[in-house]
Amino acid sequence: MADEALSRMSLSEVSEAIAKRKVSSVEVVRNSLEQLEKHGETHNCLARLFAEKALDEAKKADQELASGNSRGPLHGVPLVHKDMFYRTGQISACGSKICRNYIPEVTATVLHKLDQAGALDIGRLNMVEFAYGLTGHNEITGDVRNPWNPEYIPGGSSSGPAAAVASYLSYGSLGSDTGGSIRFPASCCGLTGMKPTYGRVSRFGAMPLSFSLDHIGPLTRTVADCALLTNIIAGSDPNDTTSAFHPEADFLAELESGISGLKIGVPTTYGSGTSSFLEPVHPEVLREMEKSLAVFRSAGAEIVQIPLPESFEICNDMANIIAGSESSSAHANWLKQRAEDYGSQTRERLLTGLLFSAVDYLEALKFRKVVLNEFLQEVFTKVDVLHTPVVPIPVPTLAESDIQENPGFIEYLTLLGHCTRPFDYLGLPALAVPAGLTVNGLPTGFQLVAPPFMESLLFKTARAYERETNWTFPELFFK
Repeated sequence: MADEALSRMSLSEVSEAIAKRKVSSVEVVRNSLEQLEKHGETHNCLARLFAEKALDEAKKADQELASGNSRGPLHGVPLVHKDMFYRTGQISACGSKICRNYIPEVTATVLHKLDQAGALDIGRLNMVEFAYGLTGHNEITGDVRNPWNPEYIPGGSSSGPAAAVASYLSYGSLGSDTGGSIRFPASCCGLTGMKPTYGRVSRFGAMPLSFSLDHIGPLTRTVADCALLTNIIAGSDPNDTTSAFHPEADFLAELESGISGLKIGVPTTYGSGTSSFLEPVHPEVLREMEKSLAVFRSAGAEIVQIPLPESFEICNDMANIIAGSESSSAHANWLKQRAEDYGSQTRERLLTGLLFSAVDYLEALKFRKVVLNEFLQEVFTKVDVLHTPVVPIPVPTLAESDIQENPGFIEYLTLLGHCTRPFDYLGLPALAVPAGLTVNGLPTGFQLVAPPFMESLLFKTARAYERETNWTFPELFFK
């Protein structure tokens, strides 16, 4: 099988091909390693590979299949993940100088679950330093490049996963989302990205940034692949005190059931006021949002204009207070002892977090339940899912979003996370889906938001849209 054809398979397709022994795990792993070595430097998405171990594991996977034994739905499939998921004995640098040689003594629960499903962990991908940034800039490891155009940001902080999956270097990848760091890069690179309900996926063994806001989820090229990975990593975990004890669900079960009669809400104003959640959104992005809503109408959904609760307007500010306070607390010792070892963007954001008072932080935590209850009552009693943009402006260039070129950088980051950050604050599941291109030739996307633990609804809604469209990636590779 040609390298290109093998790489361009979806996660579901390659796992089926291995299971039916149409291709061996060794062939797939060797091809993935070669493509990562060949193209990983071009996009600066590759941190390190576990090549020898990966090939040994692939040989074992093939031997097991030959004996009639399969570990699970990803048996023998290679995956490479963001450089913040710990595995005993392997470096987890977290995109930083400070943890350049850090070797954890535990393995992340999500990696254990992937292991049990048969997946092979073959390496790590670059990321924003300590996962604290939406643009993808990193002064320590260098900036990851967007495969659609290397002059533009790939989004962050899961920049390496987005670039690798979009350029066919990985069949899927795990990322983290504290203010949009799965959905934002997914949208910038034309991918599907899931931020599950807070507590749905264990964070044990994943680098912490903000205890109250961190989420773990996958980035993939198709909705079905995203649902498959979420199926595998979801579930309660006694090692994670925030893990939710909620009945497990099969996110693939109703994937093709359609959305006839589904009510999709589109935000208008905040309460009775004149300000709107969509006010900062660029006209080109809004144009693609309208096109996506037309697709949903044609698939049988009802589009409902709906005001958001007035209390929702504070979500961005409250999320910033929590993220700033908790991240600064997590890094307090290093900020005192090794401040010069941070990149300037990360250091400035962490130092800004020290300015919040304990009263600010506690008020932000207290209001979250109030805002969530109002949101559930005023939105999800009237519509089934909410539809919003992900990135409010066309994807910016690396130059125009660089902290050293932008004196109003903190305000700029607030704008970029305007549509994603509130749903980390509320802990609601949100799924990013590709929605066409803006005039710069780069992707944009919408997100679908649902009540807690309704990921299945998001996946089937996104799949209905995917069936009606013909989203393809550009011919950038294998030349």
